[in-house]
Formats: sequence, structure tokens, C-alpha cells
Amino acid sequence: MASTAVQDPYARHVLARMSDFFADERTPWPRRLWDIGSVLALEELWEAGHWQAHNVLSSSACDWQRHQLKAILGRDAGLGDRDLRKEITNLLNKPLPDPSPERRRLKEVIGHLRPGYLDRWVTAIAVEESERVKPERFSRTVAAHLLDLGYSGLYLRNWARGLKTARVTATDIAESAAELARARPRTFDVLVALDKVPHRELAEPLPNWLNKGKVGAWLREHGHDTAGFRTGGGFVYQLQALDPLGAADQARQLIDRMTARSEFLRGRRGGVLPLPYIWVAGYDTPVPLEPPARGVDVLSLVYEGHLYKVDSRERIDDALELAAVSNRGALAPAVAGGWAAVESLLVHPDDPQGDGERSGKAIAADRMAAIIACSWPRAELTTLAHRHQPAQPDALSEAIAACTTNRERARLVADALRTGGPEALALRYTDTAAAQRMAALVQNPRKQLTEVSHAFRIAMRRLYRTRNIILHGGATQGVALDASLRTAAPLLGAGLDRIVHASYTEGLDPLDLAARAEVALQLVDGETGLATVDLLEPAR
Repeated sequence: MASTAVQDPYARHVLARMSDFFADERTPWPRRLWDIGSVLALEELWEAGHWQAHNVLSSSACDWQRHQLKAILGRDAGLGDRDLRKEITNLLNKPLPDPSPERRRLKEVIGHLRPGYLDRWVTAIAVEESERVKPERFSRTVAAHLLDLGYSGLYLRNWARGLKTARVTATDIAESAAELARARPRTFDVLVALDKVPHRELAEPLPNWLNKGKVGAWLREHGHDTAGFRTGGGFVYQLQALDPLGAADQARQLIDRMTARSEFLRGRRGGVLPLPYIWVAGYDTPVPLEPPARGVDVLSLVYEGHLYKVDSRERIDDALELAAVSNRGALAPAVAGGWAAVESLLVHPDDPQGDGERSGKAIAADRMAAIIACSWPRAELTTLAHRHQPAQPDALSEAIAACTTNRERARLVADALRTGGPEALALRYTDTAAAQRMAALVQNPRKQLTEVSHAFRIAMRRLYRTRNIILHGGATQGVALDASLRTAAPLLGAGLDRIVHASYTEGLDPLDLAARAEVALQLVDGETGLATVDLLEPAR
């Protein structure tokens, strides 16, 4: 791997964004990864044909998914530039019902696409910088593909940090990512220890069961401290994964299944109680049993002072209860609860019925996407206002310090970006990419908002499709189940946050807020003077 004295700006931008995409729950939602990779999206489309044949997904939903995918894939260098791209384009121009010759061909195409996907990106990046795709596009595409393959976010974050330390070039990043994509899953021994073991006689005959003495011996053998350790026994699973934390995540799902089954016991209901850690052989640190939250943050509950005001009950309270499981719950209930919250707030009996693009419950996804898109500028501009920290106070930092609302802070930053560009802000490099995106927004609000609204719409509709597959198809192993929740959860939190805020401060109904957002996206930066920081504010 090459090393340079000063890393080139393109590579620095790419690694800064990857650090956002691979970061933990503390990463602000505007900087998260909102989409899945192209290969997984095609696999999801292929799977949709099966569910259309079983009346779980409508033909209009599958056609909408196919048309959107066609528009997105047109810019993906990983699809090649000749035969493979032509075949994919031809297939996406036609319906793909199950069974059909086109759907069978799509499966074969995916088989050819997957192995060399990131290698084709190496070729696309190893050119003059002026000929490359924008770093935002490259970073999103590679990050999504690696996460879709099954790598854990923490493992990839450490990988990106290592590349940053080595001051690599953009080509080095592409080559390293392609090497990760070529890696095969490894077998990891993973220990799940239990505090309580009801009906122990059913566990002891199993070949992977360890009594408490053997659990302690296993931990010591693999270099873990057992001082003060107490357990009733445990299981060692051999799991196939790309990294140790991915294996631990699979173990969490096994524990979820085990504890779910224990809820059906009589007398010892819910009696299976795991210890708060998972141990992976070869990984020095115990992995917390509780996974990181998925980012469904509704901070208005704190800012508006309603966290403990639970003595009255409204529709929003019901929606928040439904969505709460989306943060940490098992995948299937998390998807179902998250979508139920959206549908309960943003569907009305007078909505269009039938089989059209915006008919039925899908319209709720579009309404939520509009609300999220309108909240995006102020959320990111506010973050930049707090991150602007020049070595010596300047006029902008002093003006920001004098502000009493985030609206005022966001407006100041937007004005600074409009007149001075990203260089008007004194930021750490990790914030520079966000400043560049906001500078583009204030210069051309409609174009940028249309693009992000489109991305949010796709993510929320994917959540809706995944929910239908779970509830109407009875399947909890969809190809995009994990990715659907990974991308939609932070957006769900952002939308619910704005709905809660509007309800508490204005008494505004969620459907009225959605209408305000849809109108704002059409009027922004036009004859009415509607500014990007005021998209969800009442007309004045």
C-alpha cells in the first residue's frame, strides 16, 4: 500500500465520510448512511418477485422499486461499462415476475456482478482526479457494499482509521476495500453464558453445552479474566462471519430466539437469562450483549420537556411506544414497530386507494420522507454552528454564541456558506465534507433537497416493503432485513422528532406537518422567499 507525506484531499474526504458511515449511535443522523449497495438492491429486487407472486407485495410496489433502482444504478462504476451494464439495464426495463425468463436471468447476472464489484471500482478510481466520481458517491458506494456483505461497523471503522493513519491514496482505498470484499467468512467460536437455565435437562445433552466449570475453563483458555465470574452454564457456537463482531451479532440473534422461546414457558416464563457479555475466541474484549442503539433519536422529548409527562395519552404516544423497539429490539419486531408508528401517524382514510404509485399505505413513506428532507438542512447547519471553532473568536463565532435558538444559528451558518463557501467555517477535517454539502445546498436548494428527499423516500419505502414481507409473508430472513433497519432507523427517529416537536409546540397534526413539508419542497428558494432553515416553520 502506497504512503504519501500529505494525503490527497479526495482520499481524506472519502475516509472522513466512511468514518461517519461506520460510526456508532453518536453520529448525527444527517451524516449516517441512508442507502444500501447496488448488489444487495438487485438481490432485494429479485426477492421481491417471489413476494409479488405470493400477493405480499403489489405489482406497483415492485415496479416502483425497479424504476428507482434503474435510475440509481446508472451512475455505479461497479456495474462495468459494457456487457454487464447493458444486461442489467435491459432487465430493469422489464417487469420481473416470478416465474419469468427475465427474473431467472437477473439471478445469473447478480452472480456475475458480485465477485468483481469493487475491483471494477478500483479501475474507475485509478484515473486522473478530474475524471473520478465525486468522493461522496465513492465513499457511500463502497461503505454500503462492505456493510451489506456482513462486516460490522466497528471493524470497518478501525479499517478506515488504519488507512487514514497510513495516508493512503484514493486508489489504495479502493484496492483495500476490494481485498475486504474478496475475503471469505471465517469460523468463530462464540461463547454465550447464561445466568439462569430453566429445564437444564434439555440443555445438557446438546453437544455445544458447557457446564459452569467448563465455561470458566473456556474463558481462561482464550485469555479472559474470570475473577468474580458466575454462571449457570453456556453454549459455544461455531459461526461463520467476516469479523469477530459480526459473529457476536449472529450470537445475539441466537440469544433473541432462545429468550423468545422461554417466554412460552409456564411457571418460568422468560426464565432464560443470558449474562451481559458475549465472548469470541481470538477477540480479546468481551462484547456487550446489548447492541448499540440503531439511532432512532427523538430528542424533542427532552428539549420540549415531555420525557416524563405520560399522564395523558395521544396518538403520538402510541406511535412512540410502537417505534421504541426499533432502537434495540430483534430485527423483525423492530421493523414492524417502526413502520407501524409511521403508518399510524401519516395515513388517512381519504388517501388514494388502488394500485397506483402513491396509493395505499406507501404514501406514508413519502410523507415521512418529505418531513425528514425538510429537517435535514437545519439539523446539519446547527451541527456546523457548534463545530465552528476558530483559533481566535471571529465575527461568526461571536454571533453564533449570542444566538438563543438553533434556527438563528443555522441561518448564520447558511449565510456564511452562501457568501464564503465551506472555507468560511473553522472546522476539523471530519466536518469539512458536511460543510461542502451544506454549501451546495444553499447555492441550489431545490436540486439538493430533491436528491435527499428521493433517498429518504427509497429508504422509507424499503422499510414498508420489509414490514410487509415480515407480517404478510411470515418471513424474518429477508435479504435486506438488516440493511433496511440500518438505513431507515436514524431517519425514522428524525421524522418522529419533528412530528413530536410540531405537536408539542404548535399542536400540529402529523398529516398537516407532512403537507407543510411537501409544499415547502416545492416553494423553497422561490418567489415566497422560503429559506432552507424554515422549511418546517409555519408560514409568516
